[in-house]
Amino acid sequence: MADEAGKFLRLEVVDPDGPVFEGDVGMVIVPAMRGELGILPRHAPLVAQLTVGEIRVKTLENTWVTLAVSEGFVKVQHDKVIVLADAAELATEIDAARAQEAFDRATQRLEWVKAGTVPDGEEVDPFRESMAMKRAKNRLRVIDRV
Repeated sequence: MADEAGKFLRLEVVDPDGPVFEGDVGMVIVPAMRGELGILPRHAPLVAQLTVGEIRVKTLENTWVTLAVSEGFVKVQHDKVIVLADAAELATEIDAARAQEAFDRATQRLEWVKAGTVPDGEEVDPFRESMAMKRAKNRLRVIDRV
């Protein structure tokens, strides 16, 4: 594909478990801290922090692939986009029941904190629980859009 240089991006989405998505694509939209960031071929080099959200990928066949992503970073350089995320998952592979359970569990644990009724032996970190709730809510939102 050397003669096609500048007409596509090489995208790699990686989380701690390994590669989640790899391929040549036409466009990538990522949830950067200051808003969505659209990346096309020949984009200027950059590094940006990501927030919990949705990555949308336009394939070379003009179809869209969606991923749920947690915090991380995106790096763009020489028509290559690398996303390093705390967690990333293709929308088609999200287990809705598991995401709902995670949301319900985090909600319950936050209610314990607010009411001052955390059961003995339970360690509840409000920040961790609010982030777990945010990630689960994002996963549910992403599968609803697919």
